[in-house]
Amino acid sequence: MVEMALSRKEATLAVLPFLLLGLADLVLLLLWGLDPLWGFLILPPIIFVSVLGWIAFRTGLARDRVGDTDPAADVEADAEDA
Repeated sequence: MVEMALSRKEATLAVLPFLLLGLADLVLLLLWGLDPLWGFLILPPIIFVSVLGWIAFRTGLARDRVGDTDPAADVEADAEDA
């Protein structure tokens, strides 16, 4: 099984659109007249989810996990390929 982890730059580029979308939503809410205190309450979850996504992409947790998860099946498949 090949482990796939992205570089910091690739992980940042993968998460950046979602972070920008959350910040744009925050700015839009503030421009509509939302109390700035609510802006400070909305900002931490946006940043937390973005950082969590960055970590997932960076460490390879957000890769394609479709397939057999049984390690014995991987050994048998490798033996058949050889």
